[in-house]
Amino acid sequence: MSDQQTQDAGTAASARPPLDHRLRRMVGRDPKEAHRASTPLELLFDLTFVVAFSQAGAQTAHLLELGHWMPAIVGFLFAVFAIWWAWINYSWLASAYDNDDIFFRVATMVEMLGVLVLALGLPDLFHSLDEGEHVDNGVVVAGYVVMRVATIALWLRAAKHDGARRRTALTYVVFVSIAQLGWIAVIFINLPLVPTLAITAVLIVLELVGPYVAEHGPGGGTPWHAHHIAERYGLLVIITLGEIILGTILAISAVIDEQDWSVEAAAVAFGGTALAFGLWWVYFTMPSGKMLQRFRERGFVWGYLHYFIFIALAGAGAGLHVAAYEIEGVAHIGLVPALLTVVVPVGVFMVALFTIYSLLLRQFDPFHIWLFIGSLLVLVAAVAAVAAGATFGVGILITAAAPFVVVVGYETVGHRHQSAALRRALGH
Repeated sequence: MSDQQTQDAGTAASARPPLDHRLRRMVGRDPKEAHRASTPLELLFDLTFVVAFSQAGAQTAHLLELGHWMPAIVGFLFAVFAIWWAWINYSWLASAYDNDDIFFRVATMVEMLGVLVLALGLPDLFHSLDEGEHVDNGVVVAGYVVMRVATIALWLRAAKHDGARRRTALTYVVFVSIAQLGWIAVIFINLPLVPTLAITAVLIVLELVGPYVAEHGPGGGTPWHAHHIAERYGLLVIITLGEIILGTILAISAVIDEQDWSVEAAAVAFGGTALAFGLWWVYFTMPSGKMLQRFRERGFVWGYLHYFIFIALAGAGAGLHVAAYEIEGVAHIGLVPALLTVVVPVGVFMVALFTIYSLLLRQFDPFHIWLFIGSLLVLVAAVAAVAAGATFGVGILITAAAPFVVVVGYETVGHRHQSAALRRALGH
């Protein structure tokens, strides 16, 4: 069968998916397929990341409430990277090659097991970073490698069945395999903290470079679907926002335990929920699917910079965990530092979102800069209010207003600016 026939067969298969899940060829899907949406398998896969983000947030919150800032931040950045990177590698691969046969389903289950193993290893990782002598990352890395081995198996199948993109798939295999050998070596070498962190940084760079080399090589890029991948990222954003909801519940429970139901409890409940809702609203003002469909080459910057989106959202959830400790009176930091563990991640989110938006559209709009500055000034006001004696409930209410500065600006004026920007970018 010729490469064109193979591609046509794949397109036909994606248009008329069979009812059974027997083994079939893993050829590229049609990147222009109509009504492409996340599958039930992808949604099931995402559920394991609820556990992983929750574990990372809980461990980070524990170190933050002790005032151990550096190990908390380092552990959190590494944990979220491992979780996020495994997720996006699977999601982009699935967007291009998901044929929903039994092999793909079993490989997905293996990746889910890897996520759970990684999550189980996070307490030991954070504890070792807090001790500062070595990095106990064996279980975390083992879970990560399990996920990546499943990815290698899928890329090998793509290389076998999709002749037109064999070199691309094999490039993925080479980079991912070399990186995993490095991660396995890290487990058994057991070096002190600083050398381990240095090797980890090198391996992370290798992981990040691999997809870029593969997608820009002579084999051509993979046929990922722009609207599908935008939806996939949006779903992970919603999952990560769940950490803010969980943190809000913990903070409300702490207030109720101390004061029973009160105005403060209501302020924390409303503020935490409004914060999650406002961040959701702001994120989904970004026209990701439309722009990626027209400018596929912008997918790398868009996709990689989302790391800071997920760091920020998971970090805000961890901050609300810290607030619960502070309200209960068991934290070793004050109320202002506790609020900062929420405010700083929200600020990071706003910076990351405006940066991604600007690079995606490649246009400068002064109105958006004013909205951005306004949202940051609200965050400063929240910290100032608590420093002046306001309660945490008041602080979180003011913090929650930050994304709504952007929401109000977008819904009144900004949507027209975006519409004009899209017309210029898309040429109609």
